Amino acid sequence: MEAFRQEIIISAVIIYMIFCVMTGLWAMRRTHDTSDFFIASRGLGPIVVSLALFSSTLSGFGFVGGPGLVYSIGVSSFWMVIISSTGYAVCFFLVSKRIRMIAELRNCISLPDIVAARYGSEAVRFMLAITIVLGVMGYLATQILAMAVVMQAILSGTEIFANIGLVACVTISSAVLIFYCVTGGIIASVYTDVVQGAIMIVAGALILIAATSVFDGGMQEATSIILRDDPETVMPYGAAGIMASLGWFFVFGLGLAGQPHIITKMMMNKNIKDNRSMLPLSLFGYAMAALLWVSIGIVMRAAVLDGRVEPLALPDDAASVFLSMFTNPLLAGIVFAGLFAAIMSTSDAFLNIGTAAIIHDIPKAIQGKSIDNDLFWARIVTVILACVAAGFALYSHFQDATLVALLGAFGWGTFAASIFPVVAIGLNWKGATVWGAVTAITFALIINFVSQLAGYTFPYGVSGQLVAFVCSMVLFIGVSLVSPKPSIDSDIDRVLDI
Repeated sequence: MEAFRQEIIISAVIIYMIFCVMTGLWAMRRTHDTSDFFIASRGLGPIVVSLALFSSTLSGFGFVGGPGLVYSIGVSSFWMVIISSTGYAVCFFLVSKRIRMIAELRNCISLPDIVAARYGSEAVRFMLAITIVLGVMGYLATQILAMAVVMQAILSGTEIFANIGLVACVTISSAVLIFYCVTGGIIASVYTDVVQGAIMIVAGALILIAATSVFDGGMQEATSIILRDDPETVMPYGAAGIMASLGWFFVFGLGLAGQPHIITKMMMNKNIKDNRSMLPLSLFGYAMAALLWVSIGIVMRAAVLDGRVEPLALPDDAASVFLSMFTNPLLAGIVFAGLFAAIMSTSDAFLNIGTAAIIHDIPKAIQGKSIDNDLFWARIVTVILACVAAGFALYSHFQDATLVALLGAFGWGTFAASIFPVVAIGLNWKGATVWGAVTAITFALIINFVSQLAGYTFPYGVSGQLVAFVCSMVLFIGVSLVSPKPSIDSDIDRVLDI
């Protein structure tokens, strides 16, 4: 079997790609309007939504970027992945019930629809829609880049495609992604999540077993090797330092409740009472899948230091190299297929919310209605968004070889700072005002983009995402307190009382 390792891995990926195409065609028959395309007509069961929630959190960010970040800066990134589990509790307790009720009351199909209903303001809808479009570019680029990096690692191991370039891999993977998204919309995404989530749960446990068997002394020996080389990387804050780690603690702990691709899925469950079972199911799935992030990064760093593996060309290659060298071919094939599943469904979710912002929310905020023939234009805009994000991914990679996880952290931070106060706090505080929401979103975007695009670094290793998050929270609360008392529609007021 070992002699056919590459063939087994490629076959698994091809089978998954075919599955994506078939799922897209199946879902297309169930997609009749924009409600189907964007929120699956709020008809999904708790297991489907739970799997969609946790798998959307990790995706290419966790499968590729996570191990790469551990490989490069040590345990610092544990502050991202571990604290995110508390974010699920924050998300469910602050957001899930009210967002689902407002969605049904006002027939909402997008997150900007929700905030427009909550604040009674088209200005807030417009600002949130712009935030989603901008954030989607960074996060969707993460997914496409992760998918291309993995595809290149797989195909370059064959004789025929030994010299395949990253551009070709981006083109191939984006073509499948576009077909899958355009035909099936969110229905294709969430049902793929069922398969993907199951694979991620099983793979997380099996990968941990495989990782512990690389060294005779297991993870303890791997950690000891890293400790001898650079003790700082396995200290509580890792090589990134205390301020960066604490910044991720807040941005990822609270910020999960500000991720539109996650909280939008909370509008899709059939019954509100399903929330009771969705939280534990999501937490369990996330915890199991996160084992991959932690174990691969540590073992690959130790294996390189120990001389068992050549130094990686890019940290983001850590997961691909590990699967190719240290796992059973069948397991490697299944995990690679699961990786593509994670990236595909999350990419679909980002394309979905970005498209909704462009063809539904921005026009509605400007002219009072979404564009005509919206399902047709939803599919056209999906293609355009995917192509733009693919170009951004390549530019980011070749400009400075940005780590997938750091690019993902930028997208996550943009959403967390802009959306968490307006949605998570706004749905629980009647004193939140339009001016508070607009001010918070505006400053969150400015700080995030200036720190990232202009390359500005804050003193003491403080991340731009943390500064944006704190400023956004302070401004949202402060401006709301000094603004005139808001007027809330009676039906929304009753929801906020629950």
